[in-house]
Amino acid sequence: MDLGDFEPGGEDRSSGGRRGEDRPSGGSDSEDRSAGGSGGEDRSAGGSGGEDRSSGGSDGEQSAADSSAGTREDVAFEPYDVDPAGEDRGLGAIAVSQGLRVAEDGDDTTLRAYVTSDNRDAVRLGKYLLVPYPDDELLFSRITALEYAQEFQTDDATEIHARRAMRRDGFEERDYKFVASLAPLAVLFEDESADAGSRAGSEAGDGAGDAGDADDLKRRMVDRVPKPGAVVAEATDPEQIKTGLAIPSAGIFLGHLSVGGEKVRTAAQPPTIDYRLRDDYDDGDPLVFRHTLVAGGTGSGKTHATKNVLRQLLAEDRTYEMDDGRSARLAVVQFDPQDEYAQMHDDNPAMDDSTARRYEREKIVHGGHDDTIALVPKEDGVPYGGDNHRAEQLAFTIPFSMARDRPWLVAGSSLNENQYPALVQLLNRFFREYGDSGTYAEFLTFLDDPALKEELDESGRVHEATFDAVKRRVHGVPDGVFDQSARPITELDHQLVRPGGLTVIPTYHLSTSRAKEMFVLAVSSLLIDDKLSNAPDSERIKETPLLLGMDEAHNFLADADNVQARKVISKFTEAAKQGRKERLGLFLVTQDPQDVAESVFKQINTRLVLNLGDEDAIKSVNIPPELEDKVPYMEKGQLVVYSPDNSEPVELVGLPVCLTRHGE
Repeated sequence: MDLGDFEPGGEDRSSGGRRGEDRPSGGSDSEDRSAGGSGGEDRSAGGSGGEDRSSGGSDGEQSAADSSAGTREDVAFEPYDVDPAGEDRGLGAIAVSQGLRVAEDGDDTTLRAYVTSDNRDAVRLGKYLLVPYPDDELLFSRITALEYAQEFQTDDATEIHARRAMRRDGFEERDYKFVASLAPLAVLFEDESADAGSRAGSEAGDGAGDAGDADDLKRRMVDRVPKPGAVVAEATDPEQIKTGLAIPSAGIFLGHLSVGGEKVRTAAQPPTIDYRLRDDYDDGDPLVFRHTLVAGGTGSGKTHATKNVLRQLLAEDRTYEMDDGRSARLAVVQFDPQDEYAQMHDDNPAMDDSTARRYEREKIVHGGHDDTIALVPKEDGVPYGGDNHRAEQLAFTIPFSMARDRPWLVAGSSLNENQYPALVQLLNRFFREYGDSGTYAEFLTFLDDPALKEELDESGRVHEATFDAVKRRVHGVPDGVFDQSARPITELDHQLVRPGGLTVIPTYHLSTSRAKEMFVLAVSSLLIDDKLSNAPDSERIKETPLLLGMDEAHNFLADADNVQARKVISKFTEAAKQGRKERLGLFLVTQDPQDVAESVFKQINTRLVLNLGDEDAIKSVNIPPELEDKVPYMEKGQLVVYSPDNSEPVELVGLPVCLTRHGE
């Protein structure tokens, strides 16, 4: 037997044939039978059925006449319309075939929706759906799984089924069930004290009705199970989606809500949903002072995204309350290892007028920031180009006096538990003799004194071997960093920190990684010390809200075994813990988040995660598993936001056009 004879639907039949058979013209059960045949057809006198029909007076007699002639056409059966009357609304309905349960433990929740055939192509993992309750409350949920299941009890793992599938282009959707598993996120309801509008659950197909005023719509934890057969609809109202995900209506713009890299579209104008980071004092301190991490691999768009966030923070109307009752604009100090952030002074020539108008309608601040200064570290014999931006440039040097309170600045390499105290003792003695005007060159001469070495050894304060080890470390500091022909950074506090100003400290031009590290840690420690001190050297730094941005943060805040590294980490950990109170925020940017010290990392509230290919890096950012799996596949500009005190974890698409100049 040739399997080709088995065609879908039983084709290749003769006229009048049924079930794939090839019968003679009178061979069908439903066709002409002889007198006395069963089935209610025309029979001779005494036939069953008890009918008493006159000649030609009934359909049965007419059929008999046609049959006796043996010349009837194929019987045409009128198809039965299985579609219910009325117009479809929504995507489908809640199913109970495998249970219907909501539980405190999400793993025990069973919530599934049957999706009708016409809607299946539009359904995607991660989409947000609404399920109405009878009293007009709404269950806000997200699709977590999609599956096809057999509609009928058949065995489709056979040669016949496979051959049929190979010979056709598609399949009939109605032959299969398409089921979506849902994760309930919140129950939406209107505040009873407000003048709530009508939001009937029966209107689920139109976005589940009007949400009313945004301030009237509230959310609570899921505490109810929906009714079986409740209509499931896609969430299309911006306020319902924002309320369901707990996204603030105002704050710092980060991007547009997306699912699988595609922006969530709504019935409103604009059709996208803006995601904003809470930036007021209604529910605690602004999240900028609870620290932010931007993690992304090379080419993921993390610098582009960082510039866009910083531009919003520098908006003219954005101010923060201080302890003395004043409201002040934020100052941003950004360490720049690739000489890119000073470009924020300039407009982006790639932004056309229509794009600018669209951003203005969405209240997104754009354009170059005029109050931008490039505060350039001065290293002897190392020039700074700075020809890729028009920001003001001002050179500075590190005075050796800073090492008095920061001994790790002159520790050329690792010091052990014995050597570090010896260095501190030597520095204290040096500054007692030379005062704050003592230079690095004078300190080297001071260490060359053999009488000093002998005195300390004989007194038992510093062993001669320890003295020699400290001396070698101090000589390992790069030449040309301390005491150069530029203004000391300690005298530039008003240029370093300016309310509403952006100060960029480029390090790309510096000769060694050690020199870069020294400049970054010297300036950042100066800022942190004055911010946290009750007796600061600079009142300007103390009294100004401050964001300390650090690109390639893994190079400066990595855990290490040596003493000076632990001192630095300790300082930044203290800053992270007290930042809210002192209006000090850390903004860390890195491609290796796993290398950032745990004590600093765990203080970060908001994490913006772009594409990362390294498994250890992805695990270290500690985002929910359903979003973690998407990180390696995200395109440039796509990101995941995990900010528990701001919203549910979500996907975003960043702006395709940088708000300031970026790149060549």
